[in-house]
Amino acid sequence: MTLTAFVLLILSLALTLNLYFPVLSNARFMVYSFATGWMAGELALQIALIEMLLAAILLINGSFSGLIGFFAILALFANWLALLHHHYQGQALGPVVESALQKGLGADYRAAINPDLRSALQLAPDFATQLRPFKRDKTGLTITRNIPYDHHDLKLDIYAADTRPASAPVLMHIHGGAWMYGDKAGQAVPLMQHMARLGWICCSVAYRLSPSATYPDHIIDCKAALSWIKANIGDYGGNADFIAVTGGSAGGHLSALLALTPNDPAFQPGFETKDTKVQAAVPFYGVFDWSNRDQLQYNAGLQSILEDRIVKQTLAAAPTLFENASPLLRITDSAPPFMVVHGDKDSLVPIGLGRVFAAELAAASDNAVVYLEVPGAQHAFDVFASPRSEHTKLGVARFLTHAFSQHLAHSGARQTS
Repeated sequence: MTLTAFVLLILSLALTLNLYFPVLSNARFMVYSFATGWMAGELALQIALIEMLLAAILLINGSFSGLIGFFAILALFANWLALLHHHYQGQALGPVVESALQKGLGADYRAAINPDLRSALQLAPDFATQLRPFKRDKTGLTITRNIPYDHHDLKLDIYAADTRPASAPVLMHIHGGAWMYGDKAGQAVPLMQHMARLGWICCSVAYRLSPSATYPDHIIDCKAALSWIKANIGDYGGNADFIAVTGGSAGGHLSALLALTPNDPAFQPGFETKDTKVQAAVPFYGVFDWSNRDQLQYNAGLQSILEDRIVKQTLAAAPTLFENASPLLRITDSAPPFMVVHGDKDSLVPIGLGRVFAAELAAASDNAVVYLEVPGAQHAFDVFASPRSEHTKLGVARFLTHAFSQHLAHSGARQTS
């Protein structure tokens, strides 16, 4: 067996092994584990096909000669079966999503959705979309970028369908990136485009980033953006009476914290009297506890980032500050409807955080709580089109449409086109 064939074998096995057993205990290596596991997991079918093609070329060239080469081919076959199983697991996610929705909203939740809205819902992913995972189809959409929201020169983007209801519900998106990276244009695009096509107005907001910014700057900015949206979204065809919030990772933390702290003056300096209540929240793989109350963190990486770059104080010196920043410790019975989404192979944010947060929220809240645990999903699995992200996207759309339908029913309003 040649060196090239050996390298292909080792890299293929390592990539697949990381899908099923991501690195958790080491703060540095878990980042590499995430980066490779994220791409390989959501592109498992494409990677399997590429590996098969490369192996076929090497086999024809005699690179797998001898007994060792024979066993290497067998190992690669086993590897491809594992990749295809991972892909199939994503394709089969539909019943898992539906079961989570029924558990949180009731077995007959679809019947409670406004008939006009229900007829537009898509129940199964479009396979053609998954064949072009990075394509962002803007057909029928208008994206207005870099609208100032009158706070520290920050801006937001608005996604809207060219044809939409006269008073459309609003989805506010808060990007992730460890409170230090990322931007409003690069994340949750599949979800925002899908919701826009369903007649929603979607706003993706920027906020100040650390280390220049110091907590609570991030949540203050998000509250300011929400206040601006409430005051101005009507000019873009949006309904300020129904605003849902979503975000992933750091954005999951901020979206949950925003939803659980309506009108908190500590997070609204200079605009304390503004209404910052939202009507629903969908945090993805959020960092729900900065205090590590339940010792769920895999390693000391998060605490180190928070202390050195985000809060710029230690947990030991300022425990109340860390606790007040933790959505897990801000749960009340008045929480809006929540859908909590987390992948069970997340190497950056412990799956235990999602489980505990959803369970305690469900126990306390007077409103619905849906918890979707996505088998095989890494951190950021929803950034581009894949079997898992597409099934999840459609489930979130059903949840949000149900929440908006409940709002319409309780307010006596009617959705008009």
